[in-house]
Amino acid sequence: MNNINFEKWDKEFRNQSLFAFNNNRNALLWLKVRAISKRIPMSKFLEQNNIQLNATKITDQNKELFSMLENDIDNALNLLDAYLRDINNEWYREMGVDEEILKSDLYNIDTYEWGGDQNNSLDKYLVSRFVKVISKYNDLQNKQTEIQANAWNYVRTSWYNNWTSYLIESIFKHHSKVISAVGEIKSVDFFINDIPVDLKVTFFPNQYMNDKLKAKLNGKSELTWLKQKARENGIELSRSESVAIISEKISAAGHDDILLELRYKRKDVITDAQNNKNELMTWLYANQGEMRFGAENRLFLVLVDSSDMSQSWKMKRAFEQIEPAINSYLNTFTNDSLKKIDFSFKGKEYSSLADVIFVVK
Repeated sequence: MNNINFEKWDKEFRNQSLFAFNNNRNALLWLKVRAISKRIPMSKFLEQNNIQLNATKITDQNKELFSMLENDIDNALNLLDAYLRDINNEWYREMGVDEEILKSDLYNIDTYEWGGDQNNSLDKYLVSRFVKVISKYNDLQNKQTEIQANAWNYVRTSWYNNWTSYLIESIFKHHSKVISAVGEIKSVDFFINDIPVDLKVTFFPNQYMNDKLKAKLNGKSELTWLKQKARENGIELSRSESVAIISEKISAAGHDDILLELRYKRKDVITDAQNNKNELMTWLYANQGEMRFGAENRLFLVLVDSSDMSQSWKMKRAFEQIEPAINSYLNTFTNDSLKKIDFSFKGKEYSSLADVIFVVK
């Protein structure tokens, strides 16, 4: 058994050299074999296709199956695609989720608050705020309501994120051009026309907005620009007031035109990003968190409420907009839809294929 190609792609995958997997049938075969690399799906695939392997360990079976299927890659990919579709459909049947009821239930969420700190780490927040600070049990007991509120906010927002993501992924995975990776390949959610893709559902990035908005405000930050406009119109401010408070005072003074100008400039930033997707995609790759770094192909679903970006979280349940946007994109998808993105991260150069679907309110 020749494992040269298997080891080659395994090394590329582990080294985050994922661009090498594009437009290569042998690499595609390796990925799809990896998608069934757990014992149960592997056993079912072998049984369904009357394939006998000599190896008994699952890691060795993966290598042996890959080497065997290399002899007729086109037929092998057809077998794997049919099997992956069956697994995907079976998984959704077993979940038994009534998607219409779920879509309705999502509207019960009226706030988007993480219990914990800005990093969404509830356990660390509780330890640092309560466990290691309060030494008297009675004082800790008096914090029960606050602790419960934090826990509930975390659970509720996590629930909202989980099930909106489930529904969004479901739209993709039921499209005829899409083959699910059934959750078994890190960095690949599904294949579109045999191109491996990781789906990233995100909001329009605040830092990107702030940087671009500053350029449109003559080099001033939003806060500085609003303060200047307030002073020009005789509105008294204290030194520490926030954007929200200053905006409220400007509106109360009858100068909504100032806030409207700012809103239009924000919309201009969004329009510019839609017209120059490569710049935004490069920024998203280059500014990702180190803990979740990846150089895989990505399809970004960017959700934006352009009238109030703080409310963009509600767009995750706006399926009357999301579903047609996704289906329209997939219906017209070609192998040229994803664009090559070159970016730097921690001093190292990477290349990926990516695209953006904007859903803007």
